Amino acid sequence: MADLAYTRVLLKLSGEALAGGDPFGIQPAAVNTFCQEIAEVVSLGAQVALVIGGGNIFRGMSASAKGMDRSSADYMGMLATVLNALAVQDALEKIHCKTRVMSAISMRQVCEPYIRRRAVRHLEKGRVVICAAGTGNPYFTTDTAAALRAMELKCQAIFKATRVDGVYDKDPLQYPDAKMFDHISYLESLERRLKVMDSTAISLAMDNNLPILVFNLNRPGNIKRVVQGERIGTIVQGGQE
Repeated sequence: MADLAYTRVLLKLSGEALAGGDPFGIQPAAVNTFCQEIAEVVSLGAQVALVIGGGNIFRGMSASAKGMDRSSADYMGMLATVLNALAVQDALEKIHCKTRVMSAISMRQVCEPYIRRRAVRHLEKGRVVICAAGTGNPYFTTDTAAALRAMELKCQAIFKATRVDGVYDKDPLQYPDAKMFDHISYLESLERRLKVMDSTAISLAMDNNLPILVFNLNRPGNIKRVVQGERIGTIVQGGQE
């Protein structure tokens, strides 16, 4: 095993990461790119769990805002994350990286039910565990699912891979003068509404002192750098009461 700063991590990806530059859907080239990086860190000895959003296919909160029942919309969003999980599983298996998709909503024909002890055993055997269908409950986002799974699986950190280099004081895609934080506390991120993750996810991480590392997914090698302890992006930790 290589000298790793983190040996078990939860990687949180947005559904948009699978769409590449497209407005929606799954772009195989984009999926293959980050799957190559995931496979590389697994080969170094890291144990990796994944939680993937579903916004590239269906976004429950947006549908709810347009008049759909929130619970129905959220369940549809959970099913979208299963589609994404299967796409990532296919890409990883094609490069000989063993995986298991584990869903919070039972659908045994395509994936395993999420069972914590079984998920831990898969990680110990070097398999990438792809956690699908969020928490299995409406009104909870995949951010919250990522924080919950990270704690259940005793991960050392949440890796939040985004389209920007870290956490900024305002949206860097809209404001060129936005300033990036090297480090920010849980409380400050909540108070400033910086949208690192949703407030429930941040609160869960804060209550359990679970660090959140935010970095740019689109820069090649970043996942490996963070696993090896290189300081890139922003770390969200500390400041809890």
